[in-house]
Amino acid sequence: MTVKAYLEITLTIDDSDRPAAAKVYNDYRQPFLEQITGAVSKELLVRDEDVQVLHGFDSAENARAYLDSELFIEDVVVGLQPLLKADPDVKIYSV
Repeated sequence: MTVKAYLEITLTIDDSDRPAAAKVYNDYRQPFLEQITGAVSKELLVRDEDVQVLHGFDSAENARAYLDSELFIEDVVVGLQPLLKADPDVKIYSV
């Protein structure tokens, strides 16, 4: 499957909470790839100022649909919510 869209979620998380955020990423990476329609890839990008999760999809429509999925809302958001220092920045890019 070829990546035709990216969902980028930028998170502001304290350094001390980054291991917990990485655990959320690792816990839900495989279910994302196996269960979400159109999912192609998922990468964790760590910078000094923030953490980004870059999700690859086969279409922008499937990227948008993931944001409404049970996996995202009930698992990922719930796991990350206590770690966030600001609202996440969510962007969708077409390739």
